[in-house]
Amino acid sequence: MSPRTSLSPFPLVPVWDVWVRLFHWALVLCIGGAALTGFLADARWAAVHLACGLGAAALVIARIIWGLYGTAHARFADFLPRPAALVAHLRGTDGRHRGHNPLGALMVLAMFAAILALAFSGLAILGGWLRLGPLAADLGTEAGRAARAAHEAVALVVLAMIALHVGGVVVESRRESENLTRAMLTGLKQVRPGDASPAEATPKGRRALVVLAGLAATIALAVAALSARPAPNLPVAEIDPLVAAECGACHMAYHPSLLPARSWKQLMAGLDDHFGENAWVDAGDAAEIEAWLTAHSAETVDTAPARIFARTDPEAPATLTEAPAWKRLHGDLPDALFDRAPIFSRANCAACHADAATGRFSPFAISIPKETAE
Repeated sequence: MSPRTSLSPFPLVPVWDVWVRLFHWALVLCIGGAALTGFLADARWAAVHLACGLGAAALVIARIIWGLYGTAHARFADFLPRPAALVAHLRGTDGRHRGHNPLGALMVLAMFAAILALAFSGLAILGGWLRLGPLAADLGTEAGRAARAAHEAVALVVLAMIALHVGGVVVESRRESENLTRAMLTGLKQVRPGDASPAEATPKGRRALVVLAGLAATIALAVAALSARPAPNLPVAEIDPLVAAECGACHMAYHPSLLPARSWKQLMAGLDDHFGENAWVDAGDAAEIEAWLTAHSAETVDTAPARIFARTDPEAPATLTEAPAWKRLHGDLPDALFDRAPIFSRANCAACHADAATGRFSPFAISIPKETAE
């Protein structure tokens, strides 16, 4: 036990071990990063958002293991709330808790559950909406859309929980006349008469490390095996050579899954006035191009771009940049961006989307190029 400080008549003792403190502040960084990139940033920050979310989930799993094998106040046995203890705490008739009090313990458990729910729903978005990752073979865009709505709802709940947690820290700090934020930095708290006795526990760091390493290896192998499964109903991987030659002679060859079959048919029927230009193609070649475009159109695949761009503008059903989804996704970008080199046009998808030719349009493949001299 350390001596009394000049500012307090009560001695200080270690309560939060270094791993609990590192977990707490690392989780703050991960959740903060995920919230900023999820609510305020654009799609280019998707990789950072994913890393922060998975990092938060990994921290929670590690904390759960430490809750089984860690120091006395880190263990669930010390703070899992019992109904009687919760009632006593609400009435103010229980002793002071150096570790988590019953209300704080409920918040910890709820936060753990919410973060794991965010991680799972995020993987469901990745698999269903973006058709990537370990769930891509199991989920489609409708499931991905539902997962996205759930993910956003749980994220709002987490923000509310954080606000409650910060408020609780302020209230408890004043009520107990002890800076709880500083205690989570130093690991030290005061010993006072009437404190609830902590459960005795000997930390088993080596066992915790073995369990964590084994679980991490198991998860990594499972994710790799699940991710290796082919996902159904994906866009055709390569543009047909004839389409690439004829269409690519004047502009980028658009992937057929970006428009519905009716739009491709209308476009091919009006090649003599193709956006103000005569794009005449030999009749045989035109028929072959139309057949390939309609065979791989938006209705034939299950990806987010195909689903959202299939809803075309009735006034311009063959113009991708007039689709409501295109305008919504690009509405905050300035006109000058599309006018400058090397983009030059709103229709030049490949300038910013490295995977435009595949029809996938992953947020992880977005990069707005720097302006270049013409």
